Amino acid sequence: MSTRKMKLGLFFEPSGRHIGAWRHPDAAHAGATSSENFIRIARKAEASLFDFLFIADTNNVWEDLEYYSRVDRTGVIDPLVILTLLSQHTSRIGLIATASTTYTQPFHLARSFASLDYVSGGRAGWNVVTSMFEGEAKNFSGGAHPVHADRYRRAEEFVDVVRGLWRSFEVDAFLCDKESGLYIDVEKMHVLNHVGEFFSVRGPLNVPRSAQSEPIIVQAGSSEPGKNLSARTAEVVFTATQKMENAIEFYSDLKSRLPKFGRAEDSLLVMPGISPIMGATESEAREKYEQLHELLHPAVGISLLSTLLGGFDLSSYPLDGPLPDIPETEGGKGRQSVIVQQARRENLTIRELYQKTVCGRGHWQPVGTYTQVADMMEEWFVNHAADGFNIMPPAPPDLPDFCDHLIPELQRRGLFRTAYEGTNLRENLGLSVF
Repeated sequence: MSTRKMKLGLFFEPSGRHIGAWRHPDAAHAGATSSENFIRIARKAEASLFDFLFIADTNNVWEDLEYYSRVDRTGVIDPLVILTLLSQHTSRIGLIATASTTYTQPFHLARSFASLDYVSGGRAGWNVVTSMFEGEAKNFSGGAHPVHADRYRRAEEFVDVVRGLWRSFEVDAFLCDKESGLYIDVEKMHVLNHVGEFFSVRGPLNVPRSAQSEPIIVQAGSSEPGKNLSARTAEVVFTATQKMENAIEFYSDLKSRLPKFGRAEDSLLVMPGISPIMGATESEAREKYEQLHELLHPAVGISLLSTLLGGFDLSSYPLDGPLPDIPETEGGKGRQSVIVQQARRENLTIRELYQKTVCGRGHWQPVGTYTQVADMMEEWFVNHAADGFNIMPPAPPDLPDFCDHLIPELQRRGLFRTAYEGTNLRENLGLSVF
């Protein structure tokens, strides 16, 4: 049996990854805003020994009212609030939230994540993103949306400031000594005094260190600036890759950048997204895949695909015609490239492309039996295309399927844990404590 173990995160979308999954017969009513639904999912994931829950987020609100009226993404609770709730109903599973460096301030973000980390007993992580949607600018004073290169320059400095603030106190700085009257040892407090291109932050942060010292850093960018930011700062990388050979290339490229920053190969975990559709037989899995298409209104598919392609409006093009030439934009360059490459490689029409995209959004979406999906995941893992996977269940029944059928198969093969290794997220991921 292998001594190297897969890491598994659960991409937390309460109704499922498919954009129409809220219409599934098994979906909870208003499941995207139901605390009871959140708690049920989190407990199921922890019982199955997932490493973490991962919540994506954006400050963008779609202006396309036809799309907006037909998706449950119109009601999205702040992920830090959800994870704080879930921290009190779980005890081992990690809690990772997305927050943008483009439209927030470092001190506020550092304090929020340090607070979640502290109250959860050291289980928090921050997924670092730069805002890809131009619509986000309209919610923050209406200025121009920064170009891609400027967003990443700001992100580089932002992450440095946040990590500096997280290290404001040494782990034993808080004495709470009633006899001496000393609450903290000021010799173990460090004032940041950061002055840079984008930020001037004095510090210190007013939150103690947690059981894992500080939250883990997650990054999801696959562009050149994104990979450089990951190699320098990230501990987990969430990436969209559909072909194993491309995943191997990405994995090797990213790991090869680590020595430049004085980092070891095992200090960073690469975890591609996977949205598996599974059944006891291939025909059952294929039937599930086809049923998902019935939940999708064409206007939703077109709008979402247009947005993921950097805002290129596809509404005037024939649905059963080929994808037109898509110019590179200042949006999410990595995701745009993955989707366009898939359309060209598989010779997909616009309709076929949005049907494939509305579930995985450019992520790997295998369709097959539980054994076949386990075989594919094992192949990626043993060939160093991944250190693990961020699981994106397409619809509500798919999480129980994964937990009850696929995880036991991975455990039988010695690829996944049978018990948590520790009590905090760093221990369970095998990452160093600072």
